[in-house]
Amino acid sequence: MKKFLPILLLLSTPVYADLSHSITSSTKLTVGGASTTADRIGSSYSISGTGVDTTHGTGDSAVTNGVGALAISSGIGTPPNVSASQDVPGASFSFSQSFTQADVLPTSAVTVGAAPNFSDVTSIAGGTAGSLAGTISSAGAITLTAGGHNTEALGQVTSTLIVD
Repeated sequence: MKKFLPILLLLSTPVYADLSHSITSSTKLTVGGASTTADRIGSSYSISGTGVDTTHGTGDSAVTNGVGALAISSGIGTPPNVSASQDVPGASFSFSQSFTQADVLPTSAVTVGAAPNFSDVTSIAGGTAGSLAGTISSAGAITLTAGGHNTEALGQVTSTLIVD
């Protein structure tokens, strides 16, 4: 065993490692701006049925078994005047008609602070900082204080350890 001791001492060499450690902390405080979005809804018209006869129009221009078409004026649709009658009295039938009126086309640009007269409008008020605050102590404790409406407070502490 004494003969192998010097060989064992040569084999046990020290191990070197690079060690890197970092701690980063950050807060993000955001106050949102005011915004409004509006979507104009267009006209739509549909008709369906079974076991019925339809007529639209009058006099010489009357169309039998037709459904007509929307009359569009200034972006607004007007449905045709359709009458329906049962094909065979006493037999089963179904009839359905639907119409969605479009939003009126605006004649001028919307003024700041006003929402257009559309059916689908989403409006978000501008944020107010109020008491909005964020701090991170040297021990890594995060303290966030809520602000007014339309605000956001985020806090983060990241610890990184790298051993090469």
